Amino acid sequence: MNRLTLTLLFLAGLALLVLLMWWGYRNRARRQAKVLPPFPDAPAALLAAVRDGSAVTLLPPSTGVYASTVTAASWQDRVAVGDLGFRADATAHLVTDGLLLDRVGATPVWIPAASVREARTEAGIAGKVMGGDGVLVVRWAVDGHEFDTGFRADDKDDYDLWVPAVRALRPTGSADSNGSTPTGTPVSAPAPTPEVRDGE
Repeated sequence: MNRLTLTLLFLAGLALLVLLMWWGYRNRARRQAKVLPPFPDAPAALLAAVRDGSAVTLLPPSTGVYASTVTAASWQDRVAVGDLGFRADATAHLVTDGLLLDRVGATPVWIPAASVREARTEAGIAGKVMGGDGVLVVRWAVDGHEFDTGFRADDKDDYDLWVPAVRALRPTGSADSNGSTPTGTPVSAPAPTPEVRDGE
């Protein structure tokens, strides 16, 4: 078997793997579309305001990477409906009405203030593993379904301000995922503990 044949076999195997991954992701999206509620759209006026710099925000914008949105059941159970499963560069904007993640090349992710249940830092989430407290994770609810959305800020010091500020958006007396009113520092969801990846 010559080198050309081996190369062609390798490329064919690689193409098959990519096809299988695409097929599995498409099927996941179809299954989830049947059981998950529609996700809220970002208000057009707010989106225009943050992009032209006229929006009144609670904190300075934070640049970074939108990692993913997963169901509250598991940090690896990625939501594939629409383009929520697509990792992208993003800028986080916090306003009184909620949290906007304006993604590059993808639909903005909008988390209304009334939907916020918790905010915390984690070692990682599907699509981004950092180790330590590398990812800001916001838990929120839509029609009785709870989700975790992960954002990795370029400046990790931002989390010191963003975690309490996002928590402050929660409706007064709102219950956490265990059905009790949150007080103090919450017990975070089980976090992944893989080794840190440089450059992630």
